[in-house]
Amino acid sequence: TVKILRARNIKGTDLLSKADCYVELRLPTASPITRRTKVIDNCSDPEWNETFHFKIHNAVKNTLVLALFDEDVLVSDELTSLVFDVTGLKAGRPLKETFKLKEVSPFAPSLFIHSVIVLTPSVLYLGSYQFKLSLPGSYENQLCIPYKPDSDQSEGVPFVFHIGKQMPSELGVELERTVRMLETLRYIYFIAFLCIRKKDLDVRLGYDLCKEEREFLEKRKKLASQTLKKTLRLREDLDKNEVPVVAVLGSGGGIRALTGLYGSMFGLQQLNLLDCVTYLSGVSGSSWCMSMLYQDSEWSCKDLKDAIISAREKICSSKVAAFSSERLKYYFQELNAMENDGRKVSFTDLWGLIVEYFLHNPESKLSDQQETVKQAQNPYPIYAAVNVMPNISGDEFAEWIEFTPFEVGFRKYGAFVRTEDFDSEFFMGRLMKRHPEPRICYLQGIWGSAFAASLDDVFLKVVGSGLTFLESLGDVIKVIDDRRRFHFRDPMRLKTRMVIPGGPVLQFFQDFFKSRFTAGETFNFMQGLYLHKDYVSLKNFVAWKGTHLDAFPNRLTPMEDSLYLVDGGFSINSPFPLMLQPERDVDVILSFNYSWEAPFQVLELTQKYCEERDIPFPRINVSKEDEENPKECYLFMNAENPKVPIVLHFPLINDTFCRYKAPGIERESEEEKLLGNFEVEAKDSPYRTLNFTYESHEFDRLINLSCYNVLNNKDALLDALRLGLNTSVLEGAFLRS
Repeated sequence: TVKILRARNIKGTDLLSKADCYVELRLPTASPITRRTKVIDNCSDPEWNETFHFKIHNAVKNTLVLALFDEDVLVSDELTSLVFDVTGLKAGRPLKETFKLKEVSPFAPSLFIHSVIVLTPSVLYLGSYQFKLSLPGSYENQLCIPYKPDSDQSEGVPFVFHIGKQMPSELGVELERTVRMLETLRYIYFIAFLCIRKKDLDVRLGYDLCKEEREFLEKRKKLASQTLKKTLRLREDLDKNEVPVVAVLGSGGGIRALTGLYGSMFGLQQLNLLDCVTYLSGVSGSSWCMSMLYQDSEWSCKDLKDAIISAREKICSSKVAAFSSERLKYYFQELNAMENDGRKVSFTDLWGLIVEYFLHNPESKLSDQQETVKQAQNPYPIYAAVNVMPNISGDEFAEWIEFTPFEVGFRKYGAFVRTEDFDSEFFMGRLMKRHPEPRICYLQGIWGSAFAASLDDVFLKVVGSGLTFLESLGDVIKVIDDRRRFHFRDPMRLKTRMVIPGGPVLQFFQDFFKSRFTAGETFNFMQGLYLHKDYVSLKNFVAWKGTHLDAFPNRLTPMEDSLYLVDGGFSINSPFPLMLQPERDVDVILSFNYSWEAPFQVLELTQKYCEERDIPFPRINVSKEDEENPKECYLFMNAENPKVPIVLHFPLINDTFCRYKAPGIERESEEEKLLGNFEVEAKDSPYRTLNFTYESHEFDRLINLSCYNVLNNKDALLDALRLGLNTSVLEGAFLRS
């Protein structure tokens, strides 16, 4: 029970009169309806003495939002608002609180829990109706079945609303025809309570790794044990608990990152270290490389030369036809079909279709990749994106979401769905409406959505000038881009332009993308679930920082209808947060950085991320000299804390490659010297982020550079693997030369 008593010394927004005050109360975990007091006109010291009742569930995080308004004819002005945590209030014990308008209430300390997502008891509303019905807070929200007076409906027409048992709401009835004065209207509804057990849910709740990933680890460690014994020249076989978990991380960077990761993986293969790798994870362009590799279920067991030759054909081919009238028609048909199927269509879906053409992807789905790890024959792939909030910078708020062949989900919340069910509709942990699993091209559009935010620049780079029909399309894309941009991080990250629209295709696309976002909007599979009352104790949340969104549970993702998924580069341009989860227990991280002019930024951002969440991570201390002239490889570790992973970081730099064509073999001929004489980040570099097409020699040169930097640092790689072994193995396990 909440009783609003009074307010004092309230200054309204109208200079000619005093405030017309009222208070709004919102407790979303108890009711979807906003309650409000009456308006006290023209008064600086209003008194209400009004009482409101809420029925709350004591396992969820209940926060009451109080907002003071000055009523206006057009739009009421919000004078102030506050969030009050009702945790700890006891039934029958009145508590009187006085709030200063600018006071911020601190959160109380909390306890550790197993899962942050809580399922409340559910309820079905069954009944008969004749007109439009609405039930705020339910999955359906609104139902409407036409009433036919001449039909035999004496028994009524059944209808169903799904809503939480603890969520009182109001059944609204809207008449759709004129009612005769003597006509009798009957509205009857029944309430049926359903007891849903956690194991019956379609959303997996908890922080444990899924069964398939655990089974993979058992098999992969056996293979890694054999490889490490041979590579490190160990005397004895390693026990599975002694095998270090090794993760390879690829940063974003468009086609530069895609090509670079091919070269880096080729280098690891030549050193016979690929079978030691447990996880392979990437952001943006690196995720594109991964999705191409995993088209072959045996890719890491084969010579990667063939895969690289295939990639060269795709990267070095013209992309102009991606914007042909035939392709545009295809794009529209695909997106229109998605929308007709009830899917949420966003601008990144268009970008995904363009990426599909750029990379010549065959039609496939992420779940198809289950075969690629069934026998642990390849590293376990983890694709990365972040969930953001509209109009909030990615620096301030970004939640990492992982995509694997088996599950998609948030480790922050401990909530996962089967990959086959991603983009289907869920409510209270149950699958309500299944949609077909999206093709992988749409996921590639999300994983690399930074380019969707500057599609005008992509178009100009790909098409060039002289194609008058496509130039009109360029205007269309530019206008859509400027209207739909989110500015998640730095608005100047990729420049934008405002132009005058023109051309016959303008209305065609502009109408379709009206009010759509640059982020990939999809159904929120956590809808109808709530945060546990003690969620603030979890390291995944930054609630201790009072201004962070994590401190406002009513505004976090489980309370939203949609997810807004974007390129991980809008947060940290490498998927470190997904690998640093304690359940994965990663010992060694091989970080391949393909970022433009930022050789250590991903490490510095990760260090900040880990400090805020008390996650073990080594200190990143880089000299000014290294910042300006980075070397090929850096090792970061904390010898005093075994929980801190060993990080081996590879900036994309041409250091010794310009003088050596292979480790220890100098370049001799002028042709060899010319091939090695280039700077990746030169002003006229072909490797700039918005270039999607390379010449064959440019592709080969980047492959060779990335591969060389791995081969040339073989000793550092072997040292990192040795350090990753358990201390008990280190004592006397190595053969002495």
